[in-house]
Amino acid sequence: MSTSISKHNIRMMFWIHLFGTINFLAPVLTLFYMERGLEASHILWLQLFWSGAVLLGEVPGGVVADRFGAKASFLIGVLVKISSIVLLIFAYEPWMFFLYSALNGLSVTFFSGADEALIYESLKEDNQHDRMDRAMGKIQSAGFIAMIVAVIFGAYFANDLQDEQFIFLIILGLGFHVIEFLLIFFVKDPKNYGSYRDNPFTQVVSGIKVISRAPQLLFLFLNFTLVFIAADSVYEAFNQPLFTGAGLPVFMIGIVYALASVLGYISSQSVGWFTSRFSRKVLMNITGGLAAIGLFLSAVFAETLWLVIGAFFIIRLGQAMRYPIYSQLSNDLIPSNIRATTLSLISVLDSALDLIVFGLLTSIAYQGITGIFIASSILALVGTLIPIQRVKASVARKISSE
Repeated sequence: MSTSISKHNIRMMFWIHLFGTINFLAPVLTLFYMERGLEASHILWLQLFWSGAVLLGEVPGGVVADRFGAKASFLIGVLVKISSIVLLIFAYEPWMFFLYSALNGLSVTFFSGADEALIYESLKEDNQHDRMDRAMGKIQSAGFIAMIVAVIFGAYFANDLQDEQFIFLIILGLGFHVIEFLLIFFVKDPKNYGSYRDNPFTQVVSGIKVISRAPQLLFLFLNFTLVFIAADSVYEAFNQPLFTGAGLPVFMIGIVYALASVLGYISSQSVGWFTSRFSRKVLMNITGGLAAIGLFLSAVFAETLWLVIGAFFIIRLGQAMRYPIYSQLSNDLIPSNIRATTLSLISVLDSALDLIVFGLLTSIAYQGITGIFIASSILALVGTLIPIQRVKASVARKISSE
């Protein structure tokens, strides 16, 4: 008996995500930057270059996916990602780190939107598109498995923060990305995906019209992305010096990351259980509130280790729940033939907000991590308070068919 296309692609994306997210340098990445001479302002500039590249590459990446399919888009993305990581080995000057960050951000654009479109269209072909949040939760859980292995080994191996240790971890990670590249060849493009042949300009205009006709999609995006920027992009960039400043040994960062990954894995796998008992709107509000609280605690009690670690777990738990739920709610409102393009247009807005937020944070970076985290907690709270309108199934179908 043949396996359905949705089951096949969910399984393949699980493994692709597992090998693609393995990063042995992750538990010491910020410390690696600092050892090579970067300061807090440089690290914020890294985020700016990353977001700028995403801003420029999102729409072309979405167009490639809608015209040629997810497989072609993924292959391009992995090759660009591998190139950026190779550059990181030789990066000792700020400009080389900025170039690495830009290339790495560009690589993401060939996955962003394309992965969600692939899974949603596969589920739609099997008449199971209402299970999108469960599917994305399962795929996302692969990243937590990869994190459990990578952070423990990475933090232990680079405990002395020596340059040769960092280089070894980078090269080791490259080997896993090669496996990711090979696995992409087994992805199956759904019938309605990768078949758009109209003028690319028309393709982009159609995506803009979808967003303009569904204001609830824009509110949903703002609710999700403002919390994501604060609790993921900003927090992940500075939680390592926060840990060491509170007295946590470097090798223990890997243990803390691993425990959080176990929690994230369980949460991702349980998304379907939660959404069957609570409304997705309520879950988005609760997880956003947890992120705001966790960031505030990190800022105010930066020298109290147990509160810092507790806040870290709160933030990770909320983030693990939010993305799969957001993916279900947003994809219900987007047409099949321009799904990746529309998602990429939304990501353009995300990158524009990234640039604004990180640009503002560079102006308060001199106040240290505390000021950055307080500003991030306010941002997460603002995002959480943006109302989410639950769209009726009949309305969603109408918008999606236009």
